[in-house]
Amino acid sequence: MTGVYDDVPGSGPPAGGEVSADDLIRQAVDVVATAKAMPLSASVLVSRDEVMDLLEAAIDRLPDELREARWLLREREEFMAERSREAAQLMEDVRVQAERMVSRTEIVRQANQVAQRMLDDANEEARRIRHETEDYCDQKLAGMEIVLDRVLRTVKSGRQKLQATAPQAESPERSPVEAPATDDGFFDQDLT
Repeated sequence: MTGVYDDVPGSGPPAGGEVSADDLIRQAVDVVATAKAMPLSASVLVSRDEVMDLLEAAIDRLPDELREARWLLREREEFMAERSREAAQLMEDVRVQAERMVSRTEIVRQANQVAQRMLDDANEEARRIRHETEDYCDQKLAGMEIVLDRVLRTVKSGRQKLQATAPQAESPERSPVEAPATDDGFFDQDLT
């Protein structure tokens, strides 16, 4: 991918060398947006190889970012499962201790309070981690949505410009100097 970052001002791999997918897509948009116009035309010259390299690199990075999001979700689920196991174990310990006692004493009441407090803390921590994970995923998806929307608008604009500059259909009237068209509808200059 040599030359991918050469024409994009202020771009290039960060100091760590890792570029995110949305950064690569933004660079592709910048390449198209800052492309030089062709003389006497609304069309622009874009290096197909450069844009394709940027888009392919972005596609290669997307699975990594999705894998990170899945890893966060899996970590959250493992945390919640472990907290549930701890809470269940603590509740079982409290139940066993209460069964050993003939009557509910202050010790049992305090153990129940501690167990409930630990269960509440675990649930609150699990809820916080779930919200953070969902926010992270939403931010990543929103960023990708914005970049993809920009790319789509750029592509639509480019197609519209190409359609606007396409040769207009010939008028039904032929000038007396025009050469006749061949049977298949194409102009042949050798027939004149």
